[in-house]
Amino acid sequence: MEILVVVPTYNEADNLPGLVAALAGLGLDLGLLVVDDASPDGTGELAQQLGQTYPWLSLLRRAGKLGLGSAYVEGFAWALANTRASFVVQMDADFSHDPRAVPSLVRAALGGAVAIGSRYVPGGRVRNWGLGRRLLSRGGSLYSRLILGLPLKDVTGGFKCWPRRVLESLDLGRVVSDGYGFQVEMNYRAHRAGCRLVEVPICFEDRRVGQSKMTLGIGLEALTMVWRLRLQKDLR
Repeated sequence: MEILVVVPTYNEADNLPGLVAALAGLGLDLGLLVVDDASPDGTGELAQQLGQTYPWLSLLRRAGKLGLGSAYVEGFAWALANTRASFVVQMDADFSHDPRAVPSLVRAALGGAVAIGSRYVPGGRVRNWGLGRRLLSRGGSLYSRLILGLPLKDVTGGFKCWPRRVLESLDLGRVVSDGYGFQVEMNYRAHRAGCRLVEVPICFEDRRVGQSKMTLGIGLEALTMVWRLRLQKDLR
């Protein structure tokens, strides 16, 4: 298995079958790990059933809704411990991240860089967002970039490809953010560890089915987390 796609889920039963079919249609040597937070809509059970048809699909069940950041950290740790995947792709289950962009992210990571799907480089764009959401996203990226000195236009995006050796070089047990601040923290930790970050233009489309997981609390966590990272000296 060259590529492992890690997808955290909570109430994504309506989206999961389509996502699995889309990934299967890419023709890549990949596997899929669904990290499910005990979804009340049966997403975990559905993933288990889909695994009978798609043997490259694995399921990591968690006891409850424990947060986006910890879901990715557990998924990354599982990938390193249980697969030989050279690349680990992280993405959402709701089709806001187009599965067809996975090959371009992997190609960008072939040289060892962390490939970040970017909405804000030439060729990148956002669909079906109102003005308020656009300003929040742009402002959050600018705020984080200025404070942390990150060489990125899109600091908060969650569609990425990690070379295995980069994940192995980071101390995942020290990651503290659980909301969307997790994306910023992982970028910063990789940057501080000397890893190269490259942005790949993507089209981000607001989720097709279900409700956004963005809340005011998650936004506030990201604002305060940036300063905690900036003031932390021994960070990797």
